[in-house]
Amino acid sequence: MDTTKGHALDDARRLLGECVLFRGLAADDRHSLVARARVKNYGAGDTIFLMGSVGDSMMAVLTGNIRISVPSPDGKEIVLTIVQPGEFFGEIALLDGKERTADAKAMTPCCLAILERRDVIAFLERYPALWLRVIEVLCDRLRRTDQHIAEVALLELPVRLAKALLRMATVKKGAGSGSSPQVQLSQRELGNIVGATRESVNKCLREWQRSGLVRIEESLITIADKEALQELAEFG
Repeated sequence: MDTTKGHALDDARRLLGECVLFRGLAADDRHSLVARARVKNYGAGDTIFLMGSVGDSMMAVLTGNIRISVPSPDGKEIVLTIVQPGEFFGEIALLDGKERTADAKAMTPCCLAILERRDVIAFLERYPALWLRVIEVLCDRLRRTDQHIAEVALLELPVRLAKALLRMATVKKGAGSGSSPQVQLSQRELGNIVGATRESVNKCLREWQRSGLVRIEESLITIADKEALQELAEFG
């Protein structure tokens, strides 16, 4: 096996083993399940799956970012979330065997660990106590969806945008401990996430840049003053 591919597969199995769905398994059983995972690479802009397609697998993101979205009736895209390295997606359709509820597309080159539904369901049948973990996952998804809807409906744009940036910000792997968190998204994509136009997002970010809260370089936003942004997100 290619060394790079082998490392990716090891990372995939480790990450899947940490998934909340499988933490109740004994170590040997968990290893047996995640050993069935396969790794697949996607290019930026590639479609992982489309809303309405068969939900026969779940994915863990090893590298890159995945955009989860749904098309609106007027043809626009409503971004529900951005899935980052170490996070999972696709588990809801995997669990009930029904159609995908959203589109998933690669925002950047991505490496995903994929686990098939038949393998997961077989383990859940052997370990029925794990269905409590399933409930935890579904409740967490519901809470996040409720929070997102409430933010878009009730909060002013600067507060929504601050909360979204803080949720999605990451420190680049290998960067020093004092490095600033960053968000790699276009202003149009940010607008789709917070329910605003690109122009409104641009105006807000430019004001923050003048105030020293952020630095903007094309589609890269660096949070220069995290404490101030957190205060804005909390108090408006």
